[in-house]
Amino acid sequence: MSAPDPSLIAKALDWQRMGRRLALATVIQTWGSAPQPVGSLLLIDADGNFMGSVSGGCVEAEVIAEAADVIASGAPKTLEFGVEDKTAWSVGLACGGAIRIHVGSLAGGDADQMLQSLAGDIAARRPVALLTDLATGARRLARSPADVTPSLVPFLQEAFRRDKCLVGAGEYGDVFIDVFNPSIRLIIAGATHIAQPLVAMARALDYDVIVVDPRQAFATEERFGGVKLLREWPDEALPGIGVDARTALIALTHDPKIDDPCLIHALRSDAFYVGALGSKATHASRVTRLIEAGVERDAIGRIHAPIGLDIGAQGAAEIALSIAAEIAAVTRGKSR
Repeated sequence: MSAPDPSLIAKALDWQRMGRRLALATVIQTWGSAPQPVGSLLLIDADGNFMGSVSGGCVEAEVIAEAADVIASGAPKTLEFGVEDKTAWSVGLACGGAIRIHVGSLAGGDADQMLQSLAGDIAARRPVALLTDLATGARRLARSPADVTPSLVPFLQEAFRRDKCLVGAGEYGDVFIDVFNPSIRLIIAGATHIAQPLVAMARALDYDVIVVDPRQAFATEERFGGVKLLREWPDEALPGIGVDARTALIALTHDPKIDDPCLIHALRSDAFYVGALGSKATHASRVTRLIEAGVERDAIGRIHAPIGLDIGAQGAAEIALSIAAEIAAVTRGKSR
């Protein structure tokens, strides 16, 4: 899976504005049990300071040494480490896998503008890809098929759709596509006992979590410390959040005054996942109410209800697990 760290882009911009000369190392291919996934980044300056990781510590020292040459010469390098490589053994890559790493300079006036635009897209939750010509090291941004040559269009579309960094065949050679999709945002309507373990699981998955519940006794820091709490009614809170195509929105209260406005807003948005707690009978009553509220039947069909994968869940923690698993499955293009 892809794993570019958005915080490294902001740090690269900060370091560049401080006058540091920089290189960026990127994992562009892996085999076997590689220590870090494709898309992982390592930011290095000319003094050997670094942030990020391309191997969990196995080959960082070697990559940093090579980055010094890249910064000095401006010429990119592609490095390979594997268990049959004596160099890899000497630097500790004995996990049974292999990795291919591209190291390129972040120099020139265009680099600052490119990093600034990339950081802005990430902050605004706009999907964007950083494209690197592996032969020349040249980098550019792409936000849609209109930004690339026809030969790269299917690769860019696949990268965005699968949330996966990959190498595509460009017009003049291979191009690495490093996707910076917005992080998954999970909005939970209902600060319930199921929401508590679900929040912990979602945070472990690096989701941005927001809990919405107007009931002051439920939406407390003691029960949900560390996540954003909105003690408002969903129809008041949700318009200000900005529900987009990287948002999952679920209703967990069984209270129509809270759940229904949440679902109505979700079904009129680009949310990729909409779920609601309750039995089939409960959902049938819910469908009737939503139709009376003017929601189209086709839209109502988007609701995952009963919510979660059918794992025979018992208790709050297992129900939360089934919900988290279903959201992850939908994210990866898996259906029920």
